[in-house]
Amino acid sequence: MKGFVGFPAARLRTTPIPDLFFSELLPTIDDLAELKVTLHCFWLLAQKTGALHYLRLPELLADDLLLQGLATSERCGADALRHGLERAVARGTLLQATVERDGQTEEWYFLNSARGRQMAARLQRGDWTDLPELAAAESVRLQLARPNIFVLYEQNIGPLTPLIAEELREAEQSYPAEWIEEAFRIAVEQNVRRWRYARAILERWRNEGKDDKTPQRDDRQDRYRYIRGKYAEFIEH
Repeated sequence: MKGFVGFPAARLRTTPIPDLFFSELLPTIDDLAELKVTLHCFWLLAQKTGALHYLRLPELLADDLLLQGLATSERCGADALRHGLERAVARGTLLQATVERDGQTEEWYFLNSARGRQMAARLQRGDWTDLPELAAAESVRLQLARPNIFVLYEQNIGPLTPLIAEELREAEQSYPAEWIEEAFRIAVEQNVRRWRYARAILERWRNEGKDDKTPQRDDRQDRYRYIRGKYAEFIEH
């Protein structure tokens, strides 16, 4: 273990991190690479200037300090970086966008804050003419990434098994990505962290249609309204 001599007496620069990170986000992060990547992104984004605050994947891959801190005996720094980014995107801490500019494709990452969401929405609308980073480009196409279904499962339900992995692959082919994300979210909100419950929600939406009503988390009966019949047994009374 490398020791630390302590912070010096001189005035130090600081990185702002919202209190919500410590009360809501930090208790849920159980992966060291995700935690390191998340904190490093806060630090890097705080140093950005200009109208568009984002991180580029090549920029992160060239960050030796970050890669050295992520490398383990099982995974090189670059692989750990991609793993941590994937989990941070799936959790909703970061927004990932694929930017195609003049035939070149690049991954960009925004903090999932009000400002980050506004910038992502602006880019999706094609409103980038006054942004120096993009104004000179002949063409720009931006697509926000969807979280990987396996990462969603591990973060919200538990460890993967080969059988579950196969079912998830089938679900990914059968249902829209936003449906799958919402089904996982509902399972967590209702405290029923089981794939069968999430799958039953998807099957009901496919058979009966899906509305966009927000579930009432404090309603005792609310946890039962997403499934019926054979899957009702998977809800604890």
